[in-house]
Amino acid sequence: MTIQKAAGLLMVAGLLVVSAMSAYAEEGGYSFVAHNTTKVAIKQMLVSEDGKKWGGFDIGSGLAAGQSVTLVWAASTDNESCTQFVKAVFSDGEEGEPVKFYFCEKGLELEF
Repeated sequence: MTIQKAAGLLMVAGLLVVSAMSAYAEEGGYSFVAHNTTKVAIKQMLVSEDGKKWGGFDIGSGLAAGQSVTLVWAASTDNESCTQFVKAVFSDGEEGEPVKFYFCEKGLELEF
């Protein structure tokens, strides 16, 4: 693992809560902002309630270095726990370590 990726994964652990964005989006779902602060593109963002079965967010062709995106939870997850694991899959195929977050927080922002 490169130093940039390791630093990026440590940043994931540094969950930021800001008041700029409401966690419950106008569309009627919980949302959060993901920032790619690494120098490597993120191709997938995976989430899991139990850390074993993984699903993903549609981030299109990926999240370029320095790019941010607002992601909204699908209504199908409304009966799941607000505590979820998240990890990134990078363009070189490396997968970040899963980190647990509380996604029902208002203004949740994650940094990779």
